[in-house]
Amino acid sequence: MNPDNLRYTETHEWVNLSDDAQPVATVGLSAFALDALTDLVHLELPEVGRVVEAGENACEVESVKAVSEVYSPVAGEVTDINEALLDQLETMTDLPQDEVWLFRVRVDGGGLDGLMDAEAYKKRCADEAH
Repeated sequence: MNPDNLRYTETHEWVNLSDDAQPVATVGLSAFALDALTDLVHLELPEVGRVVEAGENACEVESVKAVSEVYSPVAGEVTDINEALLDQLETMTDLPQDEVWLFRVRVDGGGLDGLMDAEAYKKRCADEAH
């Protein structure tokens, strides 16, 4: 998965949308977000089968610094979660981004409208870092 082909939210989630007839969105936290959180201590993933709305809190990640909500960028049903991450919290920031997906959503309705492309997201991160 090429980070330049992903779409990004204002709250630092990334999305990769499949090309299926009923697309599935794979959702994860950006490298920028993971670097800011550092030292992860807990991850609460959504339940498979849960229906989420775009912009809704879908799960939480906790670091020694703070608890952060992770929002679903798309509306639909959670079809899969990445349970392997629960045993890799300490090394999550060292993993390739495509292995740090949190959950997948079968998209119901709209796609990725309003999300940033990689260039816009890089600019946002650079602005936020200052």
